[in-house]
Amino acid sequence: MELTGIHHLTAITAKARENKQFYTDALGLRLVKKTVNQDDTSAYHLFYADGLASPGSDLTFFDWPAAPERRGTHSISRTGLRIGKDSFDFWAARLKDRGLSAGQITELDGRASLDFDDPEGQRFRLTEDVAGITANAWAKSPVPAQHQINGLGPITISVPDLAPTEIVLTHVLNMRKTREYASPDGQGSVHVYEMGAGGPSAELHVAVQPDLPVARQGAGGVHHVAFRVPNQPAIHDWAQRLNELRIPSSGEVERYYFRSLYFREPGGNLFELASDDPGFAVDEPLETLGESLSLPPFLEGRREQIEARLKPLD
Repeated sequence: MELTGIHHLTAITAKARENKQFYTDALGLRLVKKTVNQDDTSAYHLFYADGLASPGSDLTFFDWPAAPERRGTHSISRTGLRIGKDSFDFWAARLKDRGLSAGQITELDGRASLDFDDPEGQRFRLTEDVAGITANAWAKSPVPAQHQINGLGPITISVPDLAPTEIVLTHVLNMRKTREYASPDGQGSVHVYEMGAGGPSAELHVAVQPDLPVARQGAGGVHHVAFRVPNQPAIHDWAQRLNELRIPSSGEVERYYFRSLYFREPGGNLFELASDDPGFAVDEPLETLGESLSLPPFLEGRREQIEARLKPLD
């Protein structure tokens, strides 16, 4: 049993309208699914991805009226976005033009990188992708095709103690520990674990930071990270594995666009395993993804009520 990479990452926004504007305009991502949080239908769940809504490119947001995140450990602390080697100058200029808090282009863990925060303070890192990887470009993106974001990864989590988290990563999830490097902020070391074929799209970086306060989740913070499983039957196998190892989990959850399984690692971070199938085109054409509110079948009968409670995004 093997995970194949990062599937998606879900964060929190308190400003859904501004969130859509930033991620589709400034970052040039495609809104591929406008739906609601299936556990709280008063809130949008917005999915941004590449032009084909590929697994591994999904950056998603719950629209909750939350206070800003308090940064610290026990958190998913930085979201990686992969770009081509020749795109860093373009993105440095683009971020500066929009007045965003950004660092300098530098080399980190052997790759070119550029850190920045989104308007609500979520921490991102543009990371050099594997040579030859290109984006599934979105034709309507304001970002030129050659500079568009390829997808997610690596993802960095912060924990106060490596040992219990490492046991879950290596002995439960079958990730491979490959190396470590010094945290660029000087706060501890970062340990790298890879899945599948490896590379930045299939890496989890674990920063060990015992001196940080405990984070408090909120707007501008990350809710959970999901790892790729090839298909829905494989989710069943993983659910059995967690059960056999007596690791508490959600059990299988039908999200309609994928099947999921949730559990917390010992450092307190919420992990999800999510299937690549059936994908976002299961209920609307690929050409018009995200243009109207999509609801899974079990919520369709409540469409009028749900739509009445949602704020306009445009």
